Amino acid sequence: MLRASFQSTKGLPQFHTSRSSKCQFFVYLCRPMASANSLREKLEKISPSEKTEQVIVQYFANPLLYELGFDDLEIRPQFETGCGKVDFAARKNTEATDIFYNSQKNPYLFLEVKSRTYDLSEGSSTYEEAVDQVKGYLSRERSKSAKWGIITNASYIQIWRKHGKVVHPATANLSINPDNIETIVRDLRNKLENYERALTICVYNNKGGVGKTTTIINLAATLATKKKKVLVVDFDSQGDLTRSLGATPGKITLTQCLKDPKIDVHAIVQTYKLKGFSIFDIIPRDPELETLTDSRAVAYIPKGTRRLRDLIAPLRNEYDYILIDCPTQWLYFSQSGVFAADVILIPTRPDDLSSLNNAARVITSFVPETARSRQDGGPIALPTFFNGVSSGSEYTIKLANEEIGKLIDQEKSVDLRPYFWPHFKRGNENKSIFRIPDYAVISSASFDRRPAVFRDRRVLEYYQSLAREYFIDE
Repeated sequence: MLRASFQSTKGLPQFHTSRSSKCQFFVYLCRPMASANSLREKLEKISPSEKTEQVIVQYFANPLLYELGFDDLEIRPQFETGCGKVDFAARKNTEATDIFYNSQKNPYLFLEVKSRTYDLSEGSSTYEEAVDQVKGYLSRERSKSAKWGIITNASYIQIWRKHGKVVHPATANLSINPDNIETIVRDLRNKLENYERALTICVYNNKGGVGKTTTIINLAATLATKKKKVLVVDFDSQGDLTRSLGATPGKITLTQCLKDPKIDVHAIVQTYKLKGFSIFDIIPRDPELETLTDSRAVAYIPKGTRRLRDLIAPLRNEYDYILIDCPTQWLYFSQSGVFAADVILIPTRPDDLSSLNNAARVITSFVPETARSRQDGGPIALPTFFNGVSSGSEYTIKLANEEIGKLIDQEKSVDLRPYFWPHFKRGNENKSIFRIPDYAVISSASFDRRPAVFRDRRVLEYYQSLAREYFIDE
């Protein structure tokens, strides 16, 4: 079999051939840009049972990359990520001396190609393997600049977005055919060219007393110390977050904004300041929010639980992180917060059996329910963590892990191990769970209306570790 290899001469690739039992054929140079119609035609030529990956590369993957806006010198096949070679990497060239094909530096997008006999349908074990593969590619040091990963076998396609350490779906796993490929590719290109700045995080557990509000306040402050621009949204009618920061609603309120889509959301954004310095922005809760029972919310708020997502949409390019606080009960406010998020961060307590069971319920029921409603691949749950861990609690953590083991064994529809034991692997049964210790200064910080991370260096260090564990890629 012939393999295309390339050497750079005066900035231009030249074509050579070599023989290898494991080589792949890349029809790569001197081709006209694919049009949506030609992509449709090429897709029609691929057999539904095509077993050869190289055919998918030639007739679909290469034309797809062209249609997404990349040319030959912006595409590199068989790109070494540091944990294996992804089929293609791509990045726009910004100047004559910055040719990605030659430099292979700062990739922007990865494309992993499978044959049509490789099952990429949602929920299949091979689909999960492909997702883990792309997440692995995106997580490596050499891939730090990469923002997107695409998986396709010319029957299904899905794009994943990387924000810091978080990799989450930017679309559902889409079934493709000649009739819809034009629309799908147009939507994918729009996502690539209009990368949203913010990661939206809802901190939620269907159990009170796990420190959701405390987590949001201190995580927001910690991210701010990392020079990130942060917005927190108090979508809990009780308003604990608003009170803890000493915020008060302005003349225009969150409730008014929810009811009237014509109001500019910027009118309700305030800035939390400490000693005259701006720390992060906040959308405070207002008293009228407490009157919005489930039935009243349905009656008075357009789009129901979808409204919050639409409300904050204009802000997603103005912040690095948007953190949403919502109440415990799985009703309008919590459903809205989860619906608006890219990812769900779930605090638990090792000494609270109910918090562990309810975390499992969020992962197996509420998040999938929301994803079915949204139909865009999100949100997804992040691994749980232990909040408020007291000193000398190793025995309690041992009991908690035993309970988690039971939950994992009982659950048949979702593998819970990545959510409770994210470092657990075959041959390395690491059951460690990230912990935030219980310090009196954390719970008392709300009395002087400032985050605990600004009162105690140890608290700041723990929340910096939390940010690095889940969000900050440094």
